[in-house]
Amino acid sequence: MNFAAAQARAGVLGLMTLGFMTAIAVQAAPADDLIVPNGTWSGPCEAGMGINTICATDNSSVSYYMDSAGALELEAPDREVVAKVMSRYDTKTDLAVSYDATPVFSGVGETDVVWQEGAFGRPDWVLGTTWCDDPVDGTRHRCDQHYIRIRGAGTYSQRVAGHEAGHAFGLFHGPQADPVRAFDAGVMGIMRAPLDAIPGPGLGETVKNNINWVY
Repeated sequence: MNFAAAQARAGVLGLMTLGFMTAIAVQAAPADDLIVPNGTWSGPCEAGMGINTICATDNSSVSYYMDSAGALELEAPDREVVAKVMSRYDTKTDLAVSYDATPVFSGVGETDVVWQEGAFGRPDWVLGTTWCDDPVDGTRHRCDQHYIRIRGAGTYSQRVAGHEAGHAFGLFHGPQADPVRAFDAGVMGIMRAPLDAIPGPGLGETVKNNINWVY
């Protein structure tokens, strides 16, 4: 979260002008706060597929890569789905999303989101999972690199991929929203669950407002 967004949670941004502290109005949090951290959930970002946590990508410039070799490679239809989903986040929010054909998996300049296709050791009804691989040192909620894995055999869809990408941008399910919402509450947009509660690939206004507020 940038400095202005962090201060927005407190409601004011202080500026030092001619020796006087002046409080100026800043953009208020959306009425439905769906993004980490909020008043319902503020747990730390942790690394690992099995860690039940939500982290936010570390800046508004988002690079992504689709696994292109080996057991976790995305097939052509799945690559098309991901490209459409990431383009939607790029055009409908303040995120600047681009494909990284030369991904970096460690060290400086890591690719922000890595997409994979395959199993991940959870019940069959769980269609996809998103996890942080590298929390940002010195922060509580930021992640330098996320992985998203969605099952194969036709499971990739814009609804599933759009939902999982939302998690990489720090978005919760309804029970972690502030105020708490049902999993399938309409206000949750693409972050509704289960899959059949999501009517289409659109992000929803509340999702867009939350992303734009932070990024």
